Amino acid sequence: MPEINEKWSSLEETAVYLGVTKDTIRNWIKKADIPAHKVGRLWKFKFSEVDAWVKSGKGAL
Repeated sequence: MPEINEKWSSLEETAVYLGVTKDTIRNWIKKADIPAHKVGRLWKFKFSEVDAWVKSGKGAL
């Protein structure tokens, strides 16, 4: 179960966390694949959601 007060992470932090480029994250966002949330002009991510997405196999190309 995700922690209630889990920190929101930036696009840059998420790219580093997954070991991919920021452009790769942006491409995944465009395809509506990766769980991302728009806050103003910024994209934010919860690592627990990103982990679940990776484990589901949806991130495989």
